[in-house]
Amino acid sequence: MLYTPYDWNETIRHRNEYVEMQLRQGSPVAGCSYDGGVLLLTVRGSQRKIFEVYDRLMFSALGKQSDVESVRIAAIDVAHQEGYLRSPDDVTIHRIVGFAVSPFIKRAFNETFGTPLVIRAIFAEVGAVPEKDSFFTIGYDGEFASYKHRAAVAGTSRAEQFMLDQLEKLAKGLPSLDEAVKAALWAWATGRYVSTLHDEEEPNPSTDKLRQVLSDELKSGSVEAAVLERDTKRETRFRILPESELSPILAEFL
Repeated sequence: MLYTPYDWNETIRHRNEYVEMQLRQGSPVAGCSYDGGVLLLTVRGSQRKIFEVYDRLMFSALGKQSDVESVRIAAIDVAHQEGYLRSPDDVTIHRIVGFAVSPFIKRAFNETFGTPLVIRAIFAEVGAVPEKDSFFTIGYDGEFASYKHRAAVAGTSRAEQFMLDQLEKLAKGLPSLDEAVKAALWAWATGRYVSTLHDEEEPNPSTDKLRQVLSDELKSGSVEAAVLERDTKRETRFRILPESELSPILAEFL
């Protein structure tokens, strides 16, 4: 059977459409720096969504759970191998995403007789100083982008841009942890709302509408937020925020 460039282009187009349709229903993830480190926040069902990768790295994603787990394990394996063979200082967000995760995802996408990974992921790295905080986002095709202090992933690129706009507005400079959580909640609700719209619909993310989105989602889901603390006496920098810390903030939204 003759396989032409046209056939390959059509296959890639269909793969794009399939994955993007799947991702549209996923729960967004918002990330930002705060005065004590970096934060990732999302709303989840029964499955946990935010994970530590290495001492200064954490990860979250939306997509098919098995694909998210595959990427998580790949990132952890490479991070620990780098740390063992080189040094912990060599385990950076750029090396993990650019030299390990991106090629892994890209291979799956370009193997047209296989199944692409249904995933949109975000990695966060806490720096020794706030100026060194970094975020990377990576798509189902292996393409990635880097950000400073604020980043987001959602079901559509338009939703991500609206989330970034919210974070830019609400998480200026280095907010406190409570302020960062509030900004991330508003950004999450924005991403969730915009992702559900048809492409021809004009978004109108009013405060009341976003509050309703978050209230509706929390009837069946729960907020998950985790931080990498810049300076801590604990053994690990990674910490999932307990309900006791989140409840007073969530009370303002419900």
